[in-house]
Amino acid sequence: MTLPYPAKDDSLVLRFWGVRGSTPVSGPENAEFGGNTPCLEIRFGERLFVIDAGSGLGAFGRNCCESLPQDIDLLFSHLHLDHTAGLPFFKPAVLDGARTIHTYCGNLDGASAEDALGRLFSPPLFPVTLDVLPCSFAHHGFRAGEPLTFADGIRVDTILLDHPQGSTGYRFDHGGKRLCIISDIEHGVNWPDPDLCRFVEGADLLVYDGMFTEGEYPCCKGWGHSTWQKGVELAKGAGAKALAIIHLHPCHSDVQLRSVEAEMQAEMPTAFIARERQSIEVGWPLVGLAEPPVVALARRA
Repeated sequence: MTLPYPAKDDSLVLRFWGVRGSTPVSGPENAEFGGNTPCLEIRFGERLFVIDAGSGLGAFGRNCCESLPQDIDLLFSHLHLDHTAGLPFFKPAVLDGARTIHTYCGNLDGASAEDALGRLFSPPLFPVTLDVLPCSFAHHGFRAGEPLTFADGIRVDTILLDHPQGSTGYRFDHGGKRLCIISDIEHGVNWPDPDLCRFVEGADLLVYDGMFTEGEYPCCKGWGHSTWQKGVELAKGAGAKALAIIHLHPCHSDVQLRSVEAEMQAEMPTAFIARERQSIEVGWPLVGLAEPPVVALARRA
């Protein structure tokens, strides 16, 4: 279901365009949850933010071209391939010479994504460089933990996450509602982390990296990802009202994910596994799911 744009000025709307981790997948066993890698669309009325440029970015562009502003703010969690590979396939932007894509990168000690993206999108790894595309790119570096303040006065808070080469978590506060995006992250021994708890405290919706099962995690320790159980612990410890699990393992089928979701909801009824193209108006019930889970997201007091 596509939400009408622009949304209400006080609304905070999230749509998942890619929820898979590491590599895209396809096939009937992945039809319900989707197979694209991370891309999230966030809207405050007419204002747009995009989180990550995984393969889901292409689908976002194809379906939302009429509602894209001329300046697009693309916030990277980090620059691993599953979060960047969709960038040159964001056709409504990259083929429009009047558009500017502003990238923001916080895990490179203040450096922007420009050099890294220039290496990735160039021969022999890719046939063309980004500078030959009609659109303009403006690359901005910051240090995760610093707030981002935009020209229109909107502030987005950030936090550094434990992931190889680092990752950036984002917090959006708008219209009395709070949305926190915490991926990619590996939980530590002392969990939930007090600084992270403070960062996501009282979130109406916490989006969290639950790539591994508890059985898989010991063999993958140090890879920079977490489990849904640690997401529930963080959500409960921080008083988050609802939890969405993303960065789904590419080998986890719809059948397995539905089973995991049932286990998770037994511990936290307002937790769910994100589905590709699912839309949520944060602070209101879910929009766009034709079948369970239908999760009521409580409005902030």
